[in-house]
Amino acid sequence: MASKTRGGRIRQYSTTMDGGSADDCQQQLRLSDQHRRWRCAVAAELKWLCRNALVLLTILVSLCAFPALAASVAFESIARPLPPEYRIEADGSVALRLCFNWSCAARQRVTFTAAQMDQVVRQMQLCPSGDLHERLQRVRIGIWQMEQLAQKHQPLLANDKGINHHDQDRAGRMDCIDNASNTTTYLKVLRDLGWLPGWSIAEPKVRDQFWFSVHWSAAIVDARSTRPSPAPWVVDSWFRGNGNLPFVMPLADWERGKIPWEQPFAVSNPYPQYIHQLCTK
Repeated sequence: MASKTRGGRIRQYSTTMDGGSADDCQQQLRLSDQHRRWRCAVAAELKWLCRNALVLLTILVSLCAFPALAASVAFESIARPLPPEYRIEADGSVALRLCFNWSCAARQRVTFTAAQMDQVVRQMQLCPSGDLHERLQRVRIGIWQMEQLAQKHQPLLANDKGINHHDQDRAGRMDCIDNASNTTTYLKVLRDLGWLPGWSIAEPKVRDQFWFSVHWSAAIVDARSTRPSPAPWVVDSWFRGNGNLPFVMPLADWERGKIPWEQPFAVSNPYPQYIHQLCTK
């Protein structure tokens, strides 16, 4: 123990109140301080474990409610379509990345088998003519078939209802960034397989980029166009849910906000009951 003298200095007593020595008292204080720090450390560890256990429990419950999410990976949202990621294997299968949950917040790698890809090209060949209308219909059929394959590998894509107003709370939803990313990937796969002769694949196009109504779309260029410069077209799969025929229209008209299901563009965007009916204007 210690007391103050008249001069204000600290004077150390030689014994403590319980009769122990000053060294014993110092040792007890050190042990008490170590015990206090140990208890604080244990409390912090328990707090961390409880907090992270709650997060882990939330994730497990989500995966039980949506098992298809277990195969996807979450990312931060993006402001423009992602560059395609795909690989065509020697056996004819295709491994590629899918985007969904708006702005590629969820991404998943899937593999379409060679047999599945053969089915895609058989459907595309139902419009064999070389005129512009049937060449556009082959593009539409190809994207439609690829989207249906994607949905087989990731069933949550069936929740996509087109535009953004009808599925905003559903896992598997897709906005224009998801659609432009996926459609551009599908187009490049079909091109590399030799199934889109006369078309080159452009970078995704955007309109109203600095407005709330910003909109992205995949794009192709008609290398067979008789115009002085190749004619660009958009392949816009955002207006309909996944697994449907996309809309096609000239890029210049799309940039002006024209409606693809209205004339004169509706003639390029039929939605008949049978595929072969796409091939007749």
